[in-house]
Amino acid sequence: MSAGWSLWVMFLVVLNLSITLFLFLWGPRAKIPTLPDGTSGHVWAHGVLREGVRKLPLWWVLFSGAMFVWGFTYLALYPGFGNHKGVLGWTAHGELARDVAANDAKMDELLLRFRQYPVEQLAGDPAAIQMGGRLFVDNCAACHGRGGYGNVKLGAPSLIDDDWLYGGSGKDILDSIQHGRAGIMPPWSSLGAQNVKNLAQYVLSLSGAPHDAAMAAAGQPLFTTCAACHGPQGKGNPALGAPNLTDDIWLHGGTVADIEQTIGGGRQGAMPAWGKRLSDDQMRVLAAYVYHLAHQGDVAKRDDTASR
Repeated sequence: MSAGWSLWVMFLVVLNLSITLFLFLWGPRAKIPTLPDGTSGHVWAHGVLREGVRKLPLWWVLFSGAMFVWGFTYLALYPGFGNHKGVLGWTAHGELARDVAANDAKMDELLLRFRQYPVEQLAGDPAAIQMGGRLFVDNCAACHGRGGYGNVKLGAPSLIDDDWLYGGSGKDILDSIQHGRAGIMPPWSSLGAQNVKNLAQYVLSLSGAPHDAAMAAAGQPLFTTCAACHGPQGKGNPALGAPNLTDDIWLHGGTVADIEQTIGGGRQGAMPAWGKRLSDDQMRVLAAYVYHLAHQGDVAKRDDTASR
């Protein structure tokens, strides 16, 4: 703070404290004219209500005086009176630095333990899951939802169904978080509107969903166009991020209209890379949390088996 601003702040503090202290000392001694009945003469409700004049309660006077003492003491001990640093030498930056250092010391000990385990095993550590959950809310929930249920409108996949576009091992998930992913489904409007409809019915048939058998039969030969990425049986390809079309799990929606839009108009999706935002330890803990989301049923089964 410059000397000019410091003097201005000091002036305002002195002015305000002087006025309030004067009013505090003068108020109890002020003589207020009163009528013989002890009221000020102010009336409301056609004379039903009259303003009385009473001395301030002793507790109020003592409490207010204590507040002045506390105010002067605070300005002496802590910053607040211009550039005065306070007798205690306290600063917000110093307290923050101490808190951060204390937190880092605790975190270093915890992260050292986390580094001993692979992502899959770390997913069973309550402390890692608690930390990963906070990282997930801060960084991932905007697209995948707070519970990891995904968002069809954004093309953000559900993370709780153990169905993975790029693989579901701990290493695969960590790679997705660290480096990001970019998926492109090219538009096939060149096939013609009717062929797009037929192909959509065939895609529905792959997962056993209700479909038009005749249109699906007409669309089957067209699927050779799709097999390069999704495989001849439509099982998908994690190396390319091509989804499995046989499991009835849909990234952009599984209605007829959704699938026709996906085939005819194409889709694009991007998972941003978090390698520059998060540390290696944070990404490992986050990967463990995501792995945990998809295997909560497995954990419950193990716990149930162990309790028998």
